[in-house]
Amino acid sequence: MGLTLKKAEEIIAMSKPNVLVTLDSMKYPNTGLFYFDKSLGNALIRENDNHFDLTYYIYKKSENYFVGKVNLLNRVTLDKLWFAKRERFAITHFTDQFCRLNPHQVKGKKILTIHDLNQLYDTNWSPSKLKTYMDRLGGYINACDHIVAISNFVANEVLIHFPQAKGKLTVIYNGAEKPELVPGHSPVYKPDKKFLFTIGMLNAKKNFHVLPALLQGNGMELVIAGIESDYKEQIMAEAQKYECADRVIITGTISDADKAWYYNNCEALVFPSLAEGFGLPVIEAMHFGKPVFLSRYTSLPEVGGDAAWYFDTFKANTMQDTLQRGLREFNDKNLSASIMQHAAKFSWEQTAKQYLALYQKCMLIS
Repeated sequence: MGLTLKKAEEIIAMSKPNVLVTLDSMKYPNTGLFYFDKSLGNALIRENDNHFDLTYYIYKKSENYFVGKVNLLNRVTLDKLWFAKRERFAITHFTDQFCRLNPHQVKGKKILTIHDLNQLYDTNWSPSKLKTYMDRLGGYINACDHIVAISNFVANEVLIHFPQAKGKLTVIYNGAEKPELVPGHSPVYKPDKKFLFTIGMLNAKKNFHVLPALLQGNGMELVIAGIESDYKEQIMAEAQKYECADRVIITGTISDADKAWYYNNCEALVFPSLAEGFGLPVIEAMHFGKPVFLSRYTSLPEVGGDAAWYFDTFKANTMQDTLQRGLREFNDKNLSASIMQHAAKFSWEQTAKQYLALYQKCMLIS
């Protein structure tokens, strides 16, 4: 951005601007937005170095993640009607486009992070519902001084649908921590065979129902972790079709320790999603040096880069060929170290530094 923290610090002089960061997506654990808020919130604390007086806008039940580390402001329902501290903050950072606090409810400079426009790909949304959502998001974009997209793919989609964002749009990639292995820990379900792993909310855009075909003829298991829905029935119907229903395990939500165990012990992450703003599991698995097999849709090629393998189609035979070829190449060339090097490019420390620099930049714009 051409602006260092040191230079901005000299210009702003002695005062520490008050910054409100909305972390109210932490209401729902086991979601990507929950991990984004938690990880960014902690990284901002580590990297702030006393440049800003940070306050986190958060549900009371989630405050234990930050209590004693930063100022906390609990969200209350009446904030939707009137936000009493609307003039207190020099900057408000709305950390996702579903922010419960409306950008029109605050004064000062406003930054909005947009994670995806996945609603465009959701066939369950009616045209009228989609229009209502897009109109609302357009109003938020108009109300904010700067927009952040979490990938170039998302940035391009924003510009296509909201050209008014041009000139105030920046790409800041998410970080991706390596989930911590807990010594001696085993998940509730521990496979006794080699297994493939995937994780995410069970819905059609994740495209998990194409995965049972990968088990044909190899004896492996498939472990799918995530919030369950009726989509589970479609996945298991495919498993019946390929006569591997006894080797497809849907665990429901899992703990961080379980997730780390599965990443560390799986043969590969298989992630055929049709719509992702970033794709956190991709980098998490790569932190363990694991091969990842992805769709070529939305942001996934951008995040996986040359360190991943890609399904060109979702036909069973081509997916099987891609998996077999990729696993063979991974083992023959011993690619684990290069995959971990790719994952290391995505750090929350770097992400936090870029957001802090953006806060400084916003302070200098009249």
